[in-house]
Amino acid sequence: MTEVQSTTVAERKRHLPALDGLRGVAIIGVLLFHTGHLPGGFLGVDLFFALSGYLITDLLLREVETTGTVSLIAFWGRRIRRLLPALAVMLAIVTVLVWAVGPADLVRTTLSDGPWVQLNLVNWHLLAESASYWDRFGPSRVFEHLWSIAVEEQFYLVWPVVVLLVRRVASTAAVVSVLSLLLMITLVDAADPTRVYTGTDTRAFSLLLGAMVATPPVRALLARVVGRWVGAVVALLAFGIGAMWLLTDGVNSLWLFTGGLFAHSLAAALLIGLCAQAPHATRFLGWQPLRWFGLVSYSLYLWHWPVIVLLSPQVTGLDGWSWTALVCGVSTGLAALSKYLVEDPVRFRVGWARGRRGLFAFVAVMIGLAALWVALPAPDPTTVDVTKL
Repeated sequence: MTEVQSTTVAERKRHLPALDGLRGVAIIGVLLFHTGHLPGGFLGVDLFFALSGYLITDLLLREVETTGTVSLIAFWGRRIRRLLPALAVMLAIVTVLVWAVGPADLVRTTLSDGPWVQLNLVNWHLLAESASYWDRFGPSRVFEHLWSIAVEEQFYLVWPVVVLLVRRVASTAAVVSVLSLLLMITLVDAADPTRVYTGTDTRAFSLLLGAMVATPPVRALLARVVGRWVGAVVALLAFGIGAMWLLTDGVNSLWLFTGGLFAHSLAAALLIGLCAQAPHATRFLGWQPLRWFGLVSYSLYLWHWPVIVLLSPQVTGLDGWSWTALVCGVSTGLAALSKYLVEDPVRFRVGWARGRRGLFAFVAVMIGLAALWVALPAPDPTTVDVTKL
């Protein structure tokens, strides 16, 4: 290996604070959207998707560069240790709490949705039940936000196999991204774009554009094109993304689903690539509070929506920023507990989470969750006596 190659690999392995900051921006945007303060904050999910596509592809390509292959079992094992513990704890606690104190309709949807969350197929389950993502007046479901986790998990299952089998990763990511965009444009329903917003096939481009920017050919092209103007390009991309978050209004912005989401995801992917190539130009994203929110963003995403549903304005008697402060404070506290008591220990410290014992632990958790959905009785469906109408 030459000196230049060694430097490149070392640079790609180092931790990048700006990417933690981007995660922080993404989760804050989602929180503000779900509490009614930022109409385009849901685009934080696209930023998460682009980050996941970039980081996972970079990791896989570095493994190919080092070993000549991808160990699929090792990769999936790392993903399980990273994602399942916090998810399983949240699912169990929220399900039992909803069953104990929640209204009958919420109990029924929770027990119905839970198995599909466990199978990483809840986005398709919600679509099959015609559950609209944009219906702010319909009944809430405590697990409906996990559609995006399902999309990511499906990506983690398929994409490493693609990287292992194909030689032109950048071209593959680009072609499939365009096909995904064309499918979104073809299938979009102007009255309710939920199908194209939460469907894996129509959202694949958000992950794959991040993956494309992580490949060596695109990284090199980006460096040549931007050159010494990196600061100006970063500012332009950040301004464009921020403007979309401020001006977009979900279901009322049809242009999002005919190319706008694609443009946003591409801008996010390019910004991520520049964060990796030119950390000096994105130092503002390394602000410590922003980074901390990025570090707890996974658990914060898991917990924030159940907290919003269970501590609704109707329950608390609060509204506006006072209610926002309450649900964000509770969500952040639960996320910190999850991060430091569940996520980090299982991911980094405990020995039983790896190897054969890790497999047994995984099977035990999956059986335990499956038993939970069966053990808790669902309330009887509400019946209406039409003779009394």
